[in-house]
Amino acid sequence: MELIRVPALNDNYIWLLANNQQCIIVDPAESEPVLSILTANQLTPVAILLTHHHNDHTQGVKEIIAQYPKIPVFGPQETLVKGATELVCDGDSVTIGDFNFQVIGLPGHTLGHIGFYQAPYLFCGDTLFSAGCGRIFEGTPAQMYQSIQKIAALPDDTLICCAHEYTQSNLQFAHHIWPENETITNYSEKVRTLRNNQQATVPSTLKTEKNINIFLQCENPELQQKLNINMTNPSLRAVFTLLRQLKDEY
Repeated sequence: MELIRVPALNDNYIWLLANNQQCIIVDPAESEPVLSILTANQLTPVAILLTHHHNDHTQGVKEIIAQYPKIPVFGPQETLVKGATELVCDGDSVTIGDFNFQVIGLPGHTLGHIGFYQAPYLFCGDTLFSAGCGRIFEGTPAQMYQSIQKIAALPDDTLICCAHEYTQSNLQFAHHIWPENETITNYSEKVRTLRNNQQATVPSTLKTEKNINIFLQCENPELQQKLNINMTNPSLRAVFTLLRQLKDEY
């Protein structure tokens, strides 16, 4: 299979997963770049997958469907008003041709947020970013923490196909919190070079994220110390909640 990353809007990524000239479209923020890729590569879309209802993940649906009126649109209940025709939730599967996705409930950013997983690809919308995680608009920190733990339980070679190019700013925050962490510092230099050359930083692997994403390291005593959490066996949800609050204020 071929993973195609389509830049959109200011910092969005739309994802296409292609196989034998058929493809899945994930979170079409806008239609024009998707339609151009389909034409240029002679691809036929067989489904659209939506992770949540926000406009910067759904506003291309209408025009894509106008060009391909028979394709189904899979998404959570909250995307029904954004064009979803097939509602799915945690534990469901989506099988179309050679594509077989497991639906994973990932509430937090929105209450109905989901991800789509077909090894090694995880389309996680705005739940986990490279070196960071999404803002909590509708859910609770506990929900977001649990959603990220679901992602962390996937195989280390999972490709984190998130929907925004936020890596550099996320690493700036991580360095602010944990300046002594050489892994984060070194990765920041790599990302700076990529961005200076207008290159993308995602997808990354879950293995990489476990090393450079502080939201996946809440159990680390050194990180807890940097956050002035000095109790024995602190609640990892509390650590995560504090990190997310600090990121919101950063």
